[in-house]
Amino acid sequence: MKIVTVTDAWRPQVNGVVRTIEATNRELQRAGHATVVIGPDSFLSLPCPGYAEIRLAVLPWLGVARRLAAELAGGQEIAVHVATEGPLGRAARSWCRRHAVPFTTAYHTRFPQFLQAMYRVPEAWTYAAMRRFHRDASVVMAPTPTVAAELREHGLGKLALWTRGVDTELYRPSPHLPLDLPRPIFLHVGRVSVEKNIADFLMADLPGSKVVAGEGPALALLKRRYPEVHFLGILPQNELARLYSTADVFVFPSRSDTFGLVLLEALACGTPVAAYPVQGPLDVLGHSSVGVMHEDLRLAALAALKVDRRRCREFALARSWGVATQQFVALQRPFRMSGSRCLATLPGA
Repeated sequence: MKIVTVTDAWRPQVNGVVRTIEATNRELQRAGHATVVIGPDSFLSLPCPGYAEIRLAVLPWLGVARRLAAELAGGQEIAVHVATEGPLGRAARSWCRRHAVPFTTAYHTRFPQFLQAMYRVPEAWTYAAMRRFHRDASVVMAPTPTVAAELREHGLGKLALWTRGVDTELYRPSPHLPLDLPRPIFLHVGRVSVEKNIADFLMADLPGSKVVAGEGPALALLKRRYPEVHFLGILPQNELARLYSTADVFVFPSRSDTFGLVLLEALACGTPVAAYPVQGPLDVLGHSSVGVMHEDLRLAALAALKVDRRRCREFALARSWGVATQQFVALQRPFRMSGSRCLATLPGA
């Protein structure tokens, strides 16, 4: 089967959506499936307001239509997955609806909460837009049961679970990076943006050193406000695994993430987690003893220093991308288009 993923989040962006698609496609290829990504790198694009590193395709409808029609022209079994709700996702959704091609969608980002926090857009408005976008999908994939329940409460249907995983071969206990910093080292990895709530971590009264890896629109501001913090930018994945291994505790201050892939990456490297007891950490950690969740992030981080690192690694080993990708494949709706019908869908035909 060929699986075409249409996504507004793609390389060179570094975020959870991109990592999820990359890891899923890698597992799909290992299982013998063909994968195609239609992303903003193939279109004229402009920076997203407030997030210059995120590029949004400009008027992509014709280009997306041509790409989808061309992929279907081979007559082989194909599944279309619309990963994001941006311009490319909307164009793909529109084309699939017009030509009665089934497609699946996924809910990666809590846009209602994000837009309310960043731009004061009422959550009800965004949920209404989400309902319109996802209503024609054959399946709407949610990363956790908690997210699925939240979406159901706001009127979205046809929900199914597509969880996340971790590459336990890449992310594993590794030789430490040569960071000459006082111990203990408290680490955060992720986009440096307002909705990630990183300031809660940076202002916490903790011993030793604080390290942040990642980039984003809030980076310059946080560097000015917290000059004692060590900001490392974006690291290659092999160095990131070493950084996780070097840290004593991984601190996850977000209250809005749907999952938090970095939690599993840290645990796979043997590093315990400190977080708030909210959606995301609760879904990932559950009732395990590999992290500490508390409304006082400082207390959680200090308590996490006592967690057995071997248990963290064992916990991550049971949560591979292979298992998550099996869920993804089972939810696809393969489609085969006849040659004559496919030609009729080509723009200008």
